[in-house]
Amino acid sequence: MAGTGPVPNPQRRRRNEDPVPGTVLPADGYTGPSPDLPGGHDYDTRTLSWYETWRYSPQAATFLATDWQRLHMLAQLVEQYWQEPKKELLSEIRLNEAAIGGTAADRMRLRWSLGQAEVGKGAARAAERAAARRGDDPRRRLRAVGEE
Repeated sequence: MAGTGPVPNPQRRRRNEDPVPGTVLPADGYTGPSPDLPGGHDYDTRTLSWYETWRYSPQAATFLATDWQRLHMLAQLVEQYWQEPKKELLSEIRLNEAAIGGTAADRMRLRWSLGQAEVGKGAARAAERAAARRGDDPRRRLRAVGEE
């Protein structure tokens, strides 16, 4: 036996619809043009890695010139944090990253979602990025120590 109450009306509309449509981000990350980090050669490798992560992230597909400028200014704070970690610096970095969709909760708040990944394309993009970084990768200097 069905529940109590009137039969549902098929013409009924939800009245609390979200007036702002969501944005679907590319699941494989951003592949378009993006600016290099100004003065990048002066930064710690961890800061450069942080910037490269943002540069090719799905969120970067939505970035305008002002967003890239914010990221460039934020890189200086990230650099300071790696030199001398402080709670205040980390708080400011987190706050700025939240504004550009740094966590899953931030992306939900911004009404951003990830699209479907193209099969096989993610691995190719990862290989391209790895090849681009090989010149700066400090891990290339590591040597295995054998028994002597």
